[in-house]
Amino acid sequence: MNLSRAAPIGHAEPHGGGMATRLNWLRAAVLGANDGIVSTAGLVVGVAGATTSRTAILTAGLAGLFAGSLAMASGEYVSVSSQRDAERAMLALERRELAESPQAEADELAQIYESKGLEAGLARQVAEQLMARDPLAAHAEAELGIDPE
Repeated sequence: MNLSRAAPIGHAEPHGGGMATRLNWLRAAVLGANDGIVSTAGLVVGVAGATTSRTAILTAGLAGLFAGSLAMASGEYVSVSSQRDAERAMLALERRELAESPQAEADELAQIYESKGLEAGLARQVAEQLMARDPLAAHAEAELGIDPE
């Protein structure tokens, strides 16, 4: 990692969302499937150690699958809702900063582009053009690493 071009502390440098999003989804799917398999298998083996009743073993396995699925779904819902709420709060703060001190925000955006390797004049020009079109989107992408939509 080249630390000389790293973004300033407090600024999340956005990365290509396509591959990163797919890899995060894959990681979550693999971990979730592994957790579901291990916990359900453990439950079934435990019940099988206590009884030879196929009905009891099947019932325990199905109950474990249902409970695990419900837990994973509710956990994912809470996780996504929390992330969405945090992003909304960051966007609201950014809107307020843009309304209260647009010049300071333009300076900040130019500094972000300078930290990514643009010359000062070009960074300023890019910041001004992006802010003229959609200041919130420009800051959300460069500063927060999120899409305001």
